[in-house]
Amino acid sequence: MSRVLIEGLTKRFEGKPPTVAVDDLTLDVEPGEFLVLLGPSGCGKTTTLRCLAGLESANDGVLTFGGEKVFDSSTKLNLSPDKRSIGMVFQSYALWPHMTVRKNIAYPLKARKLRHGLSAGWVGDIAAVVDCSELLDRYPGQLSGGQQQRVALARGLVARPDLMLFDEPLSNLDARLREQVRNELAELHNRLNFTAVYVTHDQSEALALGDRLAIMRKGSIEQLGTPREVFASPRSEYVAGFIGMSNRLELIERDGTWWLPSGPLIGRLRGARDKVVLRLRSDDLDVRTNGSLGDHEVGFDAEVVVVSFGGRHVDVVLAIGDDRVEAQLTSPPPGLAPGDRVTAAFDPSKAAMYHADGALVDTGADLPAVTAAPVAS
Repeated sequence: MSRVLIEGLTKRFEGKPPTVAVDDLTLDVEPGEFLVLLGPSGCGKTTTLRCLAGLESANDGVLTFGGEKVFDSSTKLNLSPDKRSIGMVFQSYALWPHMTVRKNIAYPLKARKLRHGLSAGWVGDIAAVVDCSELLDRYPGQLSGGQQQRVALARGLVARPDLMLFDEPLSNLDARLREQVRNELAELHNRLNFTAVYVTHDQSEALALGDRLAIMRKGSIEQLGTPREVFASPRSEYVAGFIGMSNRLELIERDGTWWLPSGPLIGRLRGARDKVVLRLRSDDLDVRTNGSLGDHEVGFDAEVVVVSFGGRHVDVVLAIGDDRVEAQLTSPPPGLAPGDRVTAAFDPSKAAMYHADGALVDTGADLPAVTAAPVAS
């Protein structure tokens, strides 16, 4: 395992107009850490990974692996991928179709002239670790998607690299297999303790795998922290929307009352004055047909649009004027159906409020409570 230090990394692509894919990025990845770069397409996460791998040449910055520089724009140092002691697992597996599994796994050892690894049985050792020993004499075309991904993992790890790079490696698997391989990858990291940088746009993958998450936006890091920190305290509306707070409500305060575009808020809400955006997860929103609210709850009138059975929960889409919000209910009201008028209720302590520019609203105890419209009798 190796410490990875990224200092001032910048990557520009020429075009009309030119694009800054990575913008003065600085990041310290500790030895044995599993760091996840999370964000939508175009945020710079894959370009960052490719710069680490040496597949892209950055315009500025310094990359240091285990105390040794592999890239330095000031001295024009730029080691090729085969000299960076990295392993990489791609979205497409990228296995050689004409080679057996054994030869695919052994390829990095031969390419790097690690003959002692071949003679010491590293191929068999890593195949056993990822549970594909019985596949060694098969060809990739004879394997399932999950088996091919295990072989790709083995190939990435066999040379015992300083750094493992993962470029959305689970995105081509179906939902059940994706969860299985994700758990296997987490177990493998716990056992081998390799340093890893993992790229994904899937927040559930990021939360499950990462020791820390770096939420990226326009080539920069919007928030960096542990999964629990980011999940519990998203620092911007951008982060909140990306880690599961998908419900978005615009609120305006007028004469001590908070209003949605469709009508007044019911209950009491503490927050900033004027205009805010409230973000809320679907499983933190409840639906009531009797209009009741708890002592510390806030609510609003809505109409049921869709009711979908989800096994152990029911997914409900609600209309608030022209806007839509979603609720995931474990105990839905009996007989709930499209067209029903309901009260949507939530605990404001589980929501997050942001200014119009996306910055987090300070909702400390020194701010006055704002009273919303009373519950209609």
